[in-house]
Amino acid sequence: MSEKEIDDISGVETTGHEWDGIKELNNPLPRWWINTFYITILWAIGYMILYPAWPLVSDYTRGYLGYSSRAELSQSMSEAQVGQAVYLDQIRDASLDEILASNELRQFAMAGGRSAFLVNCSTCHGSGAQGAPGYPNLNDDDWIWGGTLDDIYLTIRHGVRFTDDWDTRDSAMPAFGRDGILGRGEIVEIAAFVRSMAGLDIDPALAARGAEGFADNCAACHGESGEGLRDLGAPALADAIWFYSSDADAIAAQISNPKHGVMPAWGARLDDGIIKQLTVYIHSLGGGE
Repeated sequence: MSEKEIDDISGVETTGHEWDGIKELNNPLPRWWINTFYITILWAIGYMILYPAWPLVSDYTRGYLGYSSRAELSQSMSEAQVGQAVYLDQIRDASLDEILASNELRQFAMAGGRSAFLVNCSTCHGSGAQGAPGYPNLNDDDWIWGGTLDDIYLTIRHGVRFTDDWDTRDSAMPAFGRDGILGRGEIVEIAAFVRSMAGLDIDPALAARGAEGFADNCAACHGESGEGLRDLGAPALADAIWFYSSDADAIAAQISNPKHGVMPAWGARLDDGIIKQLTVYIHSLGGGE
């Protein structure tokens, strides 16, 4: 057996390992570190005895204390539901105006409505209700079907073009190009006229030719000045808010072969109290009427 090497400078035995002239000293671990390590082992053994720890084939060790995080969560949820029950019952029985008139009910509805919105509505409308192409922005004052409390409630409860509900919001824009109602040239002219109503850059001559086509084919739903008609779900065209796009080609495509979006009827999925809370929350976002 080779003799142990002693470092000349420190006088400590080395491990025999050396890197670039640097020798590794065989110093023992600090006593405080060793003691801490032993304590953690004892702590782990105690934890396994007292708390659930080991998975079994179809169960797990319960632990001497019988603690369960799921049971604790269930108890907390039950206590929260008991505390909320008073407000939830009042909201179910109250009208939307009565909810707004009560400071406590309004605050409760706002908090509950925001949670329900993030779970059920944010996928399409965005977490901040800012919308996206084809999904309305709920923060502005431009409402396709109306922005009163009753309008919003009806839209949420019965949806839009949701065929399983007879009370759903429903409208269908004709496919002017696909069905041969208008020619391609006429559609391009009407698209230019629509852009002109919103103050966008257009070819004046092209827009002028589209005015008559708009009056004959579009004004009945969208209004002579493009103000829209909420009873039919026809969007306003004379503002700077666009459901899909303000691009001339996109407008022409919508006239030619329109997209018809669908919103679920949440009345079949959510409790009426939750729908009322959603209504109050959405109404408060800034565009409610």
